[in-house]
Amino acid sequence: MATLTPPVNVYDHILGPAGAVVELVEYGDFQCPYCGEAFSIVKSLQDALQDTLRFVFRNFPLREAHEYALDAALAAEAAGRQQRYWEMHDAIYQHQQELDELLLARLAKDLKLDMDQFAEDLEDPRLVSKIEADFESGIRSGVNGTPTFFINGKRYDGDYRELLSALRD
Repeated sequence: MATLTPPVNVYDHILGPAGAVVELVEYGDFQCPYCGEAFSIVKSLQDALQDTLRFVFRNFPLREAHEYALDAALAAEAAGRQQRYWEMHDAIYQHQQELDELLLARLAKDLKLDMDQFAEDLEDPRLVSKIEADFESGIRSGVNGTPTFFINGKRYDGDYRELLSALRD
């Protein structure tokens, strides 16, 4: 069974308490339709498990297959610099069928981001480096597609539609 490498750290986007019993890490691609389906499932898990679940999202854009995957990851990371990562993450998945550069700009405006700062951050090579580091950590962790989940540091190889029962075990 593959192990999460590196473990969750300060560079990750984390929702939920540090002392949660269950840590769920997703390697995802914002344009992947399966990740879009998993998004709803993760939201349900967060509602069901609340304070016992800590959720982490790592970027794994499949650039060859999804034209806007990297752009979407950059937009989420840029929004994160204005403390709006999770709002952008959710908005992208909620509008995944419309995903393109115009949508990403519209979402940034809807989130009331500083648009000059957002545009500047989209060009910052450190954001590309962050996304590449997430991708490389996925490769080192045995990720070969999206979505891929890790529960408490161990890769979950079951159907993501059955994550709730796996997390309760």
